[in-house]
Amino acid sequence: MKIVVIDDEMNALQTFLNECIDYDVEYKFFKDDEAAILDYVSKNAVDAVFTDIGMPSVNGLVLAEKLIGVCPNLFLVFITGMPITADDLGEKIRANTLGFLYKPYSAEKLAEFFNLIKNRTPQLTVRMFDTFDCFADGKLVLFSSSKSKELFALLVAYNGKSLTMEEAIACLWEDADPEKAKISYRNAVFRLRKTLTALGVNCVRFERARLRLDKKNISCDYWDFLQTGVGAYRGEFCRNYNWSIEYLPDLDRIAEKGKRP
Repeated sequence: MKIVVIDDEMNALQTFLNECIDYDVEYKFFKDDEAAILDYVSKNAVDAVFTDIGMPSVNGLVLAEKLIGVCPNLFLVFITGMPITADDLGEKIRANTLGFLYKPYSAEKLAEFFNLIKNRTPQLTVRMFDTFDCFADGKLVLFSSSKSKELFALLVAYNGKSLTMEEAIACLWEDADPEKAKISYRNAVFRLRKTLTALGVNCVRFERARLRLDKKNISCDYWDFLQTGVGAYRGEFCRNYNWSIEYLPDLDRIAEKGKRP
């Protein structure tokens, strides 16, 4: 679980740190620097933002609307000493809001929100040996186009490394006219983003002419095999995709090494 915590008071940030340090949470703290916050959330797969409301340089509710614009699946928790409720929220952020941490809050209340975020975050399971398929909480993910599915498969094969537009085009549209290939790429990115948003999954960083997969909340047979040398690999890897052939020699070597006494 990756969260962002925003408060203009260092004492408040220190209190939050003291309460969450025993939990399996990756956190990033910010004071009220709107530009830095928006930049970080746009470039990192963040599950939730915990933010103060009344801050000198930015209003937490206004900031929340901008954050939703950057990351539509972001969960919001407002930290406040004011008697504010969900009825006081704008329509744009109400659906993303999990609740309020009223100061002074307890470690138990914070833990409730951590558990809520964890339970609401879909877990993806990816199968790459033989053909490629993806499941969200056990249900098959239906991509809106074959190319958006293949683009996601390539991202998984990149294993957390950045995938540039040029690299994606070389793999998925290698024989297409360059300008038409760029249009096809952008359409596949749009469709992939729409599919992941509908699932409530925030695992891909969509940057300018570049994509990157955040591997948290994803399990993958290919990744496990690379790490352990043990798995269901039987000589087939994403066999419907031409680019997958380049991966076979390394997979064969790992499999052969695993057979040795």
